[in-house]
Amino acid sequence: MTRIGHFISNTITTGSSIRSQPVFNPATGKAEKEVVLASKEDVNEAVAAAKVAWPAWAKTPPLRRARILDRFKMILWDRMDELAEVISSEHGKTHDDAVGEVTRGLEVVEFATAAPTLLKGEFSRNVGSGVDSYGIRQPLGVVAGITPFNFPAMVPLWMVPVALACGNTFVLKPSERDPSASLLLGEWLAEAGLPEGVFNVVQGDKDAVDALLHHPDIQAVSFVGSTPIAQYIHQTASANGKRVQALGGAKNHMVVMPDADLDMAANALMGAAFGSAGERCMAISVAVPVTDTVADALIERLVPKIEVLKIGPAADRSSNMGPLVTQAHLEKVRGYIDSAEQQGAKIIVDGRSFQQPMQGYEDGFFIGGTLIDNVTEDMTAYREEIFGPVLSIVRKPRYQDAVDLIHGHHYANGTAIFTRDGDTARAFASEIDVGMVGVNVPIPVPMAFHSFGGWKASMFGDHAMHGMEGVRFYTRLKTVTSRWPSGLRTNPEFSMPTLG
Repeated sequence: MTRIGHFISNTITTGSSIRSQPVFNPATGKAEKEVVLASKEDVNEAVAAAKVAWPAWAKTPPLRRARILDRFKMILWDRMDELAEVISSEHGKTHDDAVGEVTRGLEVVEFATAAPTLLKGEFSRNVGSGVDSYGIRQPLGVVAGITPFNFPAMVPLWMVPVALACGNTFVLKPSERDPSASLLLGEWLAEAGLPEGVFNVVQGDKDAVDALLHHPDIQAVSFVGSTPIAQYIHQTASANGKRVQALGGAKNHMVVMPDADLDMAANALMGAAFGSAGERCMAISVAVPVTDTVADALIERLVPKIEVLKIGPAADRSSNMGPLVTQAHLEKVRGYIDSAEQQGAKIIVDGRSFQQPMQGYEDGFFIGGTLIDNVTEDMTAYREEIFGPVLSIVRKPRYQDAVDLIHGHHYANGTAIFTRDGDTARAFASEIDVGMVGVNVPIPVPMAFHSFGGWKASMFGDHAMHGMEGVRFYTRLKTVTSRWPSGLRTNPEFSMPTLG
């Protein structure tokens, strides 16, 4: 059985820990690999390597850092299929979806190659007699990333390129459910010319997380995952004096207005609700048709599309949707459907009974696409993040009722509205209390040069990810005010200094 280790100082190592756990192929339901789980000593070794590498990397001109990232970008581009196959084998998503994940991550690398421009400071000449002021952005030091199972390449790539471009060194703790992608990223960064210790990977569970959160040499922590863990990360790291960005859960609504193109809306919902088996923090899990007429017409279009979803392994390139990541998560998603039914919702399309017909994949963690109507705000399936291929219909009679519904939820990651009316769309985008908004776009994930982050219980911390918010997170501002001897005053001053 393949044994997956850590990546420290550009070398793969299994470390000192004797603990490990299996890594499953979700499509077959079988454990095909084993990942070692880092001890505190393993984490300390990775952080020490990053600390040793930091002074030289911080002094490396941004242009040279950018050139290494540019070479890494081309390696990613050339080997995209290889990385996608590794992702699919451990996460379960289809090959096309995995390629899409890598592509979105690559866009952040492209953004980070602009490091010389991104790190340009501000300069003001002659703010006082012979006095100049300028601001510079400097790296923090050793930073850490803790990333989720659903995007084992893309989410690390939201963090790592920007952190490195800014002059930090990095320790990544990926999900233990699909750890192999992180090692490929490390090997390819080294191949691109990244010095030893600048990027490191420690595999592990909560023990490794806690070791990073309490380590005195970690200056900042980035996290993406569920809200309870995001809160824990934010509170614990903050209490230990670290800068934190912690992105949590979501319950993303899509409002469908009476004037919307319903065929367009139905197609958008199919990809947004069932792509990646719904295991996306930006998945649309709640459709909010305004009026029963719209709801009935939307359901009429959705049902035949859901019923013909091609559900299968990534090995079948015609699959629209793969399995869920684990057996435990499969049972959890089934439980949410059960609870909705028990609480009075109507199951229009039921994915619980799906059986994978392909030989060799009968034991995979598959579930069918599910559509639930007459969902209400008090139901468990509405209040909680399901993280599976389950689309709820919450009917509302008026636009304002739909807005109030969204505002009443504790998550505020993303939302969308489908309408032909520019006035309605503009009002929605301006007034809705959600971090990311789509207008006739179902999954409003911003491009890399903009920033990603939700509001309310979907994000903890002051800075969103990638884009200029990412640059601000991974740097600290220093302002210098200077005057040279020819402008010095000879007499001491005891009052508040003025420069004019």
